[in-house]
Amino acid sequence: MKPYIIKKIAILLLLPIITTAQNNIIKTNLCGLALKNYNLTYERSIARIVSLSVGIRYMPKSTAPLKSTIEKIVDNQDFKINDFKMGNTAITGEARFYLGIKKMRGFYLAPYLRYAKFDFTIPIKNPNITTGESILFNGKISSFSGGLLLGMQYCILKKFVIDIWTIGGHYGSSHGTLFASNINPIMDESSQGSQAKIDLQKTLDNLNDTGPFKFEGKVTSPTTAEIKSSGPWFGLRSFALSIGYRF
Repeated sequence: MKPYIIKKIAILLLLPIITTAQNNIIKTNLCGLALKNYNLTYERSIARIVSLSVGIRYMPKSTAPLKSTIEKIVDNQDFKINDFKMGNTAITGEARFYLGIKKMRGFYLAPYLRYAKFDFTIPIKNPNITTGESILFNGKISSFSGGLLLGMQYCILKKFVIDIWTIGGHYGSSHGTLFASNINPIMDESSQGSQAKIDLQKTLDNLNDTGPFKFEGKVTSPTTAEIKSSGPWFGLRSFALSIGYRF
């Protein structure tokens, strides 16, 4: 095969790579990493001022940060914040509209949609134990929300980018169920057990409409109970710094 023919074939094979050069960015949020919130975002340009991105976030279950803030939102003396644990996974789809003259650079407006699943351990005071022990409810709550993010993105050293979120927020709905097992003392048919069941049910009833959420608690057996959660879901995407590679 003649050299010039080989050259033409090579150009044709490389053409998709050449035409997509500098249209993609892979990045991670450094501020999230500080909170053990691991994340990765892929962004692709589809026009000079428009890009699409998808981000995945994962935070392993652990004691929650900002405990005092959570305690104020819940505002219920039966809720024991010290034993509260939370983990989450989220997928965010985003469209960005850049107001600058260069592709994927400058100030942007970004409407987005987010699906998130939170893994909770929620401690509720056991009214039938005087030692301060809690009943641990474990389960998952899912949320779906939409919002808007404002920020700025810069290119440095040709291949690297810095993405700065200035302010953003989302609002939507949530639902889920939490379960408790091995509740002690056993709520059997004895007079003591019956009273224990009544006391626990009253405690669960007191959780109704706690903060912005609606909780429906129910004793389901002598050793189990459940809490169904529903209500609005909201969140902020405040100042954050991401660093990425452009290719």
